[in-house]
Amino acid sequence: MARNRRLILSPPSTVWDLLADGHRYHEWVTGTQRILGADAHWPQVGAQLRVRVGAGPLTLDDICTVRICEPHRRLELEARAEPFGAARIAMQLVPWGENTLFLLEWHPLRGPGTRMHGLPVDYVASVRNGMMLTKLARIAVREHRGALPRP
Repeated sequence: MARNRRLILSPPSTVWDLLADGHRYHEWVTGTQRILGADAHWPQVGAQLRVRVGAGPLTLDDICTVRICEPHRRLELEARAEPFGAARIAMQLVPWGENTLFLLEWHPLRGPGTRMHGLPVDYVASVRNGMMLTKLARIAVREHRGALPRP
């Protein structure tokens, strides 16, 4: 399992707003080229987000399904990219003063990733997820600052 954490210098409500907008995942999820569609009831349990992932001409269509949703606190997705199987992506937002401690876990559920699970795969996932959290933090901070009243 790959685990990452990041202190985001904005409140959980700002971070949650980004998670709750399926059409914005391409802005911060590393490897996402574009959003193909998001269910209108995203991020409610059962809602799906269809994305194209990859690098350059090597692409793959992925479906993320919401498995657990506790608004402003927790979002768990099952990301499925055939023929590579599926993974659990668990995101938790912990209030930390006026900021957010964002906890992210990635764990393969089905497919080749379960057999290759271990140090090399977890390391690559951890690096990717670290880049993703850096992007998410930048966007959340920018949006939080933009929402603050001007003196």
